[in-house]
Amino acid sequence: MQRVEGEKAERKVFCKSKAMRKNREILKWKNNMRALAMVICLALTMQFASGCGTTESAQSTQENATTIAETFDFAAVPAYDGKAYVAVNDNVPFFTEEELSSASYETYGELDPLGRCTVCVASVGQDLMPAEERGNIGAVKPTGWHTVKYDFVDGKYLYNRCHLIGYQLTGENANEKNLITGTRYLNIEGMLPFENMVADYVKETDQHVMYRVTPVFEGDNLLAAGVLMEGKSVEDNGEGVLFCVFAYNVQPGVSIDYATGESSADGTIVNDTSAQEETSQSEETQTYVLNTNTHKFHKPGCYSVEKIKPENYAEFTGTREEAIAYGYDPCKNCNP
Repeated sequence: MQRVEGEKAERKVFCKSKAMRKNREILKWKNNMRALAMVICLALTMQFASGCGTTESAQSTQENATTIAETFDFAAVPAYDGKAYVAVNDNVPFFTEEELSSASYETYGELDPLGRCTVCVASVGQDLMPAEERGNIGAVKPTGWHTVKYDFVDGKYLYNRCHLIGYQLTGENANEKNLITGTRYLNIEGMLPFENMVADYVKETDQHVMYRVTPVFEGDNLLAAGVLMEGKSVEDNGEGVLFCVFAYNVQPGVSIDYATGESSADGTIVNDTSAQEETSQSEETQTYVLNTNTHKFHKPGCYSVEKIKPENYAEFTGTREEAIAYGYDPCKNCNP
């Protein structure tokens, strides 16, 4: 069983050609058609509801989701105690042998009646990974979404649009079935270490990792309590990657109402007393210049841009919030 370190990892933005994008989309389409005829309908709340299908692949995915419903007990997950995630089931995922696949594919469950995301499953291979820069996802407003800032939060914004299956793994961009409202803490401290582990393994071995992420909602809450993350390397039967964890959708220093997503400072961190709702600059789409070495982003006219080496230069079109959520900090000179 492999132990996992919860350290942050940097990601780089890659700009590729339209031809590479087209080839990637063709490969993705072929793999998805081979592995899945329809997506599942599942809402993992305190009760689980499985979807229905008419093909063998849809039935297989439905059984995949049912496995979680029959074995994962959210009530047994301990309360958050200062660690971003906790091992579940002795850190062994709930996959059955029949659910493991060495053929790349990805599926995203239908939104439930409240508009909440459900289970997402993929057999991650290199052919699913993106060959282009991530695009704008600001138009997606997941359930429980609020644009709110606290000075003590990394990047200041409490909430990120969290990919259930990370963009670096399957290249899904503004897919509403794959984006939940998650705290900065969940996104960076809870989920990113496991996404990086899977990505590194697939890139190094050119093999596959079975990967499943299930948001857990209590009752009719619009904000998930957290996510169940499972991963197992397929070809080596878990020797390279093996984990089963629950990552908490919390933010130290912030009290959150999971029914609505509203929040307030809880007083445990004293350098901030209030939150600020924003709808202007943070939601405005712009083109920024990225320094992939320092992980700073700049206005195009910033004098610091001239100092960026060509190999560290990239452009990003999106909102300020998205640039921060992607792991970049605003330049202090131009304050983008």
